[in-house]
Amino acid sequence: MTIPELMIALTIGAVVTLGAGSLLGIANASYAAQLDAAAVDDGGRYALDLVARAVRQAGLRDWESIDPAAGVDPLAPSRIAGLDAHSVAKAASGIDGPLPDAANGSDVLALRYHGAGAAPDGDGSVVNCAGFPVHAGEDGWSIFYVAKNTQGEAELRCKYRGTSTWGADAVVAGVDTFQVLYAVDTDAPADGVANAYLNASAVDALDAAYLPGPDRQEHTHWKRVVAVRIALVLHGARPSALVRELQTYDAFGAPYSDANGGDAGTQLREAALAPGMRLRERRQFATTARLR
Repeated sequence: MTIPELMIALTIGAVVTLGAGSLLGIANASYAAQLDAAAVDDGGRYALDLVARAVRQAGLRDWESIDPAAGVDPLAPSRIAGLDAHSVAKAASGIDGPLPDAANGSDVLALRYHGAGAAPDGDGSVVNCAGFPVHAGEDGWSIFYVAKNTQGEAELRCKYRGTSTWGADAVVAGVDTFQVLYAVDTDAPADGVANAYLNASAVDALDAAYLPGPDRQEHTHWKRVVAVRIALVLHGARPSALVRELQTYDAFGAPYSDANGGDAGTQLREAALAPGMRLRERRQFATTARLR
């Protein structure tokens, strides 16, 4: 081969190699994005299923250990409670001593229920959000909140009461926001049908009409919650190499976000996030679960 022929062959080979390398890079980025999206989808479905099952269990009573004729104590604590734009301490009792928000106005959802079966392990039919059985004669707790792990990553956690102390386990990582609305029956007398979906602050505001103490404890609107709407936005573990437009995620739909701009976290704008967090694989999940 002459020198010109050799140079032409080398040039053509280099172009082909560069083209193949570019295609390989695009294919690899697409494959990584698909893996990230699949992990986010799996995490979101698992988290919603766990929270929804806990909601449906809220208010459970073991009638084998309770006299049905006595009915329900009107001064008994509510079986559901919540906080807007807060986190909670792992070792604190219930949702006492709330902490500042950990991720874009994420909420706290607390659920209580009776156990079943003899102590100490019960019959296994009632478990808390960590999967531990709750025996008759004690209140089980499943509290969902967002906190940051040691790497600074926000994660949805499940808090529960153990035999002697409180504990918490991670449910899913990569949480952008965790939002909760409560379907409240405001009719008098109550008919069990929701009239409004409210956040925790709005439910507390309705209770302001009652005097603190037994009056509020008996008539609190938390005892009128008939269903819970849960929304979750999750992101992937790494920035995406694929170029796309920045998105806006409305946890409960754009009309709710427009009408309730003060409800922190219900609208997540990627453009408002830190640069390294904007182009992530992101998914929005939502479900509604009815209480007993």
